[in-house]
Amino acid sequence: MPATLKILLTLLVLIVPVFLNAQVEFEHVPNRSATADFKFDRLPSPRKDDAATNAKLTLVDGTPDGGSAELNALTDGQVPAHADEPGANFYFDAGTMGGRIRMDFPAPVEIKQIISYSWHPGSRGPQLYKLYAAGGSEANLNLAPKRGIDPVSCGWRFIATVSTIPKQGEEGGQYAASVTDASGNLGKVRYLLFDCYVTELNDDYGNTFYSEIDVIGLSRNRSNKSYGSDSSNGLQQIRAPVSSLHTP
Repeated sequence: MPATLKILLTLLVLIVPVFLNAQVEFEHVPNRSATADFKFDRLPSPRKDDAATNAKLTLVDGTPDGGSAELNALTDGQVPAHADEPGANFYFDAGTMGGRIRMDFPAPVEIKQIISYSWHPGSRGPQLYKLYAAGGSEANLNLAPKRGIDPVSCGWRFIATVSTIPKQGEEGGQYAASVTDASGNLGKVRYLLFDCYVTELNDDYGNTFYSEIDVIGLSRNRSNKSYGSDSSNGLQQIRAPVSSLHTP
């Protein structure tokens, strides 16, 4: 992807209003090493028993591609067996700018970590999205804010921007992106909102093949492990960006 387009995409989504403690880390396994086991050096493989397993997913905005899997493919614990398997991934329609997905938990969950996974041999491998959360008791909460509506203006709390777009080199392969908080707790959350964007503008095929989203709950004794939280583990780390402006 040309450098100017990468810069443009980054500027479109990395503008946030306040100082944040969220930390984004990701791993990239190139095509030659990627397997159906989704093995990463430091981040875990997708789980089948995480907090997202019983969550309900709702398409808030955007149109799924005709070849895409259903939304529940993101939380069923099943991952693609091959690098280019459209029916095993959820992705938005070709030629669109992505969309928004809401995750509803049966009850509020204290979240330790959120990990999103993707796999594609080309430009649909990298991830680019904004992540928001709500507890459910916010007075002005709009559970279905369309594109053009800033979620922060209607009850949502901004958590982080996730971008795994490589600065150079191969784009294809498997990606695992982890979101944690410096405090060890992302908060007590009833709803998550994923605002997903295309990762390239060279053609109509920039929407990510999302394979799975795992949500790791915080146990009462706070003993459960947050993967990739050690800054010396070799992961690529991104502190949530800071600006005086915000764009939905």
